[in-house]
Amino acid sequence: MPAITTNDLKNGITLELDNGLFQVVEFQHVKPGKGGAFVRTKLRNLRNGNVFDKTFNAGVRVEQAILERKDMQFLYRDGDDYVFMDMESYDQQHVSPVALGDAADYLVENMTAIIAFHNGDIVSVEIPASVELDVTDTEPGIQGDRVSGARKPATVQTGLVVQVPLFVNVGDRIKVDTRSGDYITRV
Repeated sequence: MPAITTNDLKNGITLELDNGLFQVVEFQHVKPGKGGAFVRTKLRNLRNGNVFDKTFNAGVRVEQAILERKDMQFLYRDGDDYVFMDMESYDQQHVSPVALGDAADYLVENMTAIIAFHNGDIVSVEIPASVELDVTDTEPGIQGDRVSGARKPATVQTGLVVQVPLFVNVGDRIKVDTRSGDYITRV
């Protein structure tokens, strides 16, 4: 593993600390008037998704984890697991819902995702910032409900419930932000 100093930290770098794999969400170098400099970081645990704060002294050496990233295509669900296919070797990989995290709410068949491996284990799944999904269930907009910005719940093909404008109906295709779960537009 290559060792780097805390002065070399950047957003998105993956670190291997004594208790697991962590991705740097944000960092800040602090040089107080008295005492030594330090680095304040926000780290995301890649195993369970928890985010926490950790402070390092400036110049301390940490181990950078090397992740192998592959483009893989989501094929289908097999019980609780999700089955992905490697686009180059056509090997199939079963991924647990824990490794997927919130990405499971947006996966549709034949969607391409970037899967990160560390020592053969899947540590994270990256999907596009927005996806297009079909609305499978929603209440019709009622005549007279024309309040500006009014929203209603709609269930999409993956089972996720999204707040949409009143004019969206069953059978419509909508674009959803995968980072926040918000409705973007009707397609």
